Amino acid sequence: MVSAYLDIIRIRFLMMLAYRVNYYSGIIIYALNIGAYYFLWKAIYGTKELLGGMTVTQMTTYVAVSWMARAFYFNNLDREIANEIKDGSVAIQFIRPYNYIVVKMMQGLGEGLFRFFLFSVPGMVIVAFLFPVQLPSDPLTWVIFLAMLFFSFLINTQINIITGLFAFFLENNEGMMRMKRVTVDLFSGLVVPMSFFPGWAQDLMNLLPFPAITYLPGSVFTGKVAGSAVYNVFAIQIVWFVLLIVPLYVLWRGARTRLFVQGG
Repeated sequence: MVSAYLDIIRIRFLMMLAYRVNYYSGIIIYALNIGAYYFLWKAIYGTKELLGGMTVTQMTTYVAVSWMARAFYFNNLDREIANEIKDGSVAIQFIRPYNYIVVKMMQGLGEGLFRFFLFSVPGMVIVAFLFPVQLPSDPLTWVIFLAMLFFSFLINTQINIITGLFAFFLENNEGMMRMKRVTVDLFSGLVVPMSFFPGWAQDLMNLLPFPAITYLPGSVFTGKVAGSAVYNVFAIQIVWFVLLIVPLYVLWRGARTRLFVQGG
C-alpha cells in the first residue's frame, strides 16, 4: 500500500511536469509580487530601523521566503474534492482499496514537490540576487525550516480537505472556498506579518492554526525566533497537525453517508 501511495506522488509530479512552462512564468510573477511588497515595506519603514520586531532586511527576507514557501504548500485540493463530490466520481473512490483522504494528501504532496524543486528553489535564488535577502548561515536553521515547511503543507492541506468535504453538506461550497483562501493568506501572516497586528488580534490568531502555515516558519528563517524558542514554535505546528486530524476524521466519517450526485 505504501508503494501505491508513492506512485500517486510520482504520477502527480509527472502531471505537473507536463505544464511546467506555467510555473516558469510564475517565478517571474512571484518575483514581481515580492518586488512590489519590498518597495511597499521600504516606504512604510522610512527611516525607522525596526517595526513589528523586524528590521528592513528581515522583512524583505520574510516576504521573499513566505511567498516562495506558499508555492510549495499551496494546492487546490478543496476545489478538486468539491468537483468530485458534485459529479459523483467520489463514489468510485469509496470502493477502491485505499484511503481517499490519504490519496488526496499524496496528490497534494506530489504537486508540492514539483513546485518546490522547479518553482520555490529557483525562484528564491533569483529573488536573492534582486533584493537584499539575508539567508540563514546556520545549517540547523535550514533543517528546522524545511521540516516546518513540510508541516505547513500538512496543515494547509488538512484545512483544504476539510473545506472540500463541506461540499457533502452544503452542495455548493464555492463561497466557503473563497473565504478560506482569503482567511489563510491574511491570518497566516502572508500579507501582513502577525507581529504587526494589535495585541488582541495576535491573541486571537494564536488560537487559530493559520500562523503555523506561514508566520512561524518565516520567523524562524529570518531569525526573529531563535534559540530554544525555535523548538517551541515547531511544537505548535505539530500540535495543530494532530488537532486538525479530529475534525477531518469526523467530517469524512459523516460525509460518506451523505453522497448524492448533482450532475449527470
